[in-house]
Amino acid sequence: MEDLKIEDVNLEISENLERHRTDGFSSSEVLVVRRGAPIRISLQLEGRAFNPKTDYLKVQVILGRMYVAMPVTFSKKVSYTRWKAYIDRESLDLQKPSVFISSPASASVGCHTFKMYAITRGSNKKSCASGKFTLLCNPWCCADVVYIPFEDQREEYIQNDSGLLFIGTAMTPVSRPWSFDQFEPGVLEACLQLLKVSPQHQTNKRMDYLNRKNPVYIGRVVSAMINSEDDRGVLKGKWSGDFKEGVNPSLWTGSGDILTQWAESGFKPVKYGQCWVFAAVMCTVMRVLGIPSRVVTNFNSAHDTNDNLVIEEFYSETGQKLNRSKDSIWNFHVWVECWMTRRDLGSGLDGWQVLDPTPQERSGGVFCCGPAPVKAVKDRRIDLLYDIPFMYATVSADVHSVILSKGQVVNYSKDTERVGSLICTKAISFPRLQNITGDYKYIKSPTSTISSRSSRMSEDSTLHRGSSRGVLVVLSLDQTPVSGEPVCFTVKVTNKQSVAKMMKIHLNAQAKEYNNSPSDTFWESHGVVKLGPMEVKVIQQQITKVEYEDVVGDDLINLAVVLEDLNSQELVLASEEFNIASPQLIIQMTNEESVVPGKEQTASVTFTNPFSHMVSGALTVAGAGLIQGKVHFRMPPLRPGGSVKQRITFIPRKVGAKMLQASLALSNINTTIRGFQMVSVCRA
Repeated sequence: MEDLKIEDVNLEISENLERHRTDGFSSSEVLVVRRGAPIRISLQLEGRAFNPKTDYLKVQVILGRMYVAMPVTFSKKVSYTRWKAYIDRESLDLQKPSVFISSPASASVGCHTFKMYAITRGSNKKSCASGKFTLLCNPWCCADVVYIPFEDQREEYIQNDSGLLFIGTAMTPVSRPWSFDQFEPGVLEACLQLLKVSPQHQTNKRMDYLNRKNPVYIGRVVSAMINSEDDRGVLKGKWSGDFKEGVNPSLWTGSGDILTQWAESGFKPVKYGQCWVFAAVMCTVMRVLGIPSRVVTNFNSAHDTNDNLVIEEFYSETGQKLNRSKDSIWNFHVWVECWMTRRDLGSGLDGWQVLDPTPQERSGGVFCCGPAPVKAVKDRRIDLLYDIPFMYATVSADVHSVILSKGQVVNYSKDTERVGSLICTKAISFPRLQNITGDYKYIKSPTSTISSRSSRMSEDSTLHRGSSRGVLVVLSLDQTPVSGEPVCFTVKVTNKQSVAKMMKIHLNAQAKEYNNSPSDTFWESHGVVKLGPMEVKVIQQQITKVEYEDVVGDDLINLAVVLEDLNSQELVLASEEFNIASPQLIIQMTNEESVVPGKEQTASVTFTNPFSHMVSGALTVAGAGLIQGKVHFRMPPLRPGGSVKQRITFIPRKVGAKMLQASLALSNINTTIRGFQMVSVCRA
């Protein structure tokens, strides 16, 4: 009898991509599938047909130098714990038989090779054909430790290739559009290379491949590899000085450019990143690898360098914030949450885990952080892995505010509510903020005792107050500050005693980057207030746009008031930090009703100048699945109040809800104007 010969194998790309929900990776040269689900492979035979009575097939799957071999059976019963290969008798085509290869739900992530052997009874010859597939985690498989139960969660945290990052302050959060780009050309390959370039893989390839079944291990590897402090990581961080040798972190609009630049450069760190860039790129990598991920912002984020859960802030007697402490509070800090089962920690700690790729402190000797179960952070389970004490301090440290005069402490107050005052992420399916503060900390009821220094009267309150034995001072913004308009605020002073008081009042405003101490004072006001017994006085103040717009740009404002009792020399402080809401770019589609792949579409981007002087800049338009790469335009000088409209054309490539985003980097002030529009691309 003639030996059975395999001429080639057909990986049934379209069918397998659809079955494994990986059709976004259709541009990859290698079939992309998810573990715990079968892959159908058709055999192209040379010569005679397959005879089940005399022929048998065997499959070998290889990862690195490890392999597993299995016979091809006629039993469709698969196991989530071991590899299995089978033929479906009911649909068997003897001329072109199909073999299903099913991986365990705990198989290692990476690029696998398979070899298909055909053997005829009585012959010692083997016919062989081979192919490759990339195996990812599978959040649709209930036996996978990254399984997340609801389809809208999987769509948001795995499939969504765009999103919003939140920056600014808890009082006035700002949404920043971001393209995660996980399905863009070259991104999948860069993410797989990241695992191979890691020190763990370079040191012991076999152990790395074995450990890649575990998302806890993958998370720590990726967290360390996103920054370049210890290895050939993706991003170089920079938080001060100029960015002439690279890209200003504020100008990045998506992860794809960063990851592909890193891979194409031979794994040289991309310059530069800051916390939201580190986190967004890590989110992309984890989504590519099949691990549900989201970007989280912690407003008023503490960096406690001495582990005492206390952050100290120092002010002068005229309200100027001083740079005196190694501890710091960032107005916001951004990290990643990944969804997984924590079998290493026991029950009750599954679900969202914090992973922070921004290099702040070492964990196990390496600049990485997590995964720390969010539930463990909330309950201060500092006995568990990984990095829970650091994360607990980040969201729950106390703030001690100190007024100094001639080097001496003249006033001290404590705030237990400010740190972690708002923790948020993008809502599922909608472009808006979701408040998840209650996942990280126990929220005190509105009737609870408030600290002497500050109180947030409602979720949107702009109130900060300070109190001494004799005086209460309240500092509040009249409305959310908007670019091009004055910053209007109110100082309310209450005499708590039945004697008249003469008070000095000092008001001070400083520009401040989100992660640094403020710069020099750019606006101040001083005066005297006379208070009758038990009198309440309200003082209205404003900072004009001319006074702030050339100084602040994309920075924040630290506003403080200090009152000094001329009789008792008591001082009392109230302060607030806020950002100026930037104008938005307006993006409009010409025809939203007929957006389909392969058909040219037209949109317009409009900008109106709110500033008191002429501006010019560079406009960048991008959109994962809509525009290949980026489109750049030069905006000529535009007078105050003037508008400009830029027409753009593009050809959508992928179906689904896609984000068209634009950013305008102004050349004469430190400001980038942004806007986005969701575009629904339907099947033709």
